[in-house]
Amino acid sequence: MKLYDGGRAPNPRRVRIFLAEKGITVPTEQVDLGKLQQRSAAYTAINPMQRVPALVLDDGTVIAESIAICRYFEALHPEPRLFGRGALESALIEMWNRRAELHLLFPVASVFQHLHPAMKIMVDPQVPEWGEANKPRVFEFLRFLDGELQNRAFIAGSAYSVADVTALAAVDFMRVSKLAVPEELRHVRRWHEAVSARPSAAA
Repeated sequence: MKLYDGGRAPNPRRVRIFLAEKGITVPTEQVDLGKLQQRSAAYTAINPMQRVPALVLDDGTVIAESIAICRYFEALHPEPRLFGRGALESALIEMWNRRAELHLLFPVASVFQHLHPAMKIMVDPQVPEWGEANKPRVFEFLRFLDGELQNRAFIAGSAYSVADVTALAAVDFMRVSKLAVPEELRHVRRWHEAVSARPSAAA
């Protein structure tokens, strides 16, 4: 088994945080995104989508997409439960993880991809207008999330879950995208401080 990692990119980091929460160690190989190694013939043979992360099993099966990889490890190592226990908790975590992806991580990534000069070699063409259009989407969701976090400790409820992993990766990636959580969103900031203090956040 080998995990193809991608450094500071948020999707590979989601997998690293998840594995750290589980206490799982997996052999890794770094894919240098800055040098476009994800587009090399060798890596394209592993993942034709040219994206990281990718998990190669011992029988040669490749699992790509960060959440698919996390679900694989959850099935192998159920505890601690990061996708929930029972129908209701699992559904709520799924709902909040998708919200964090669609309304926070993806807009933050769009700001970075279409406005950061370093991304010109990867995104062709960059559309600066699209990058700018996503900035208010980020802050709109953060304001919504701040209201939700008034009454609970974590994104999807009283326990840490994969939804917190996704939201943490997104909020931390805001710095690279030259965005910041507004000071007045004290519940988001409290949550971020708490999840950032977990050992897994260093992954």
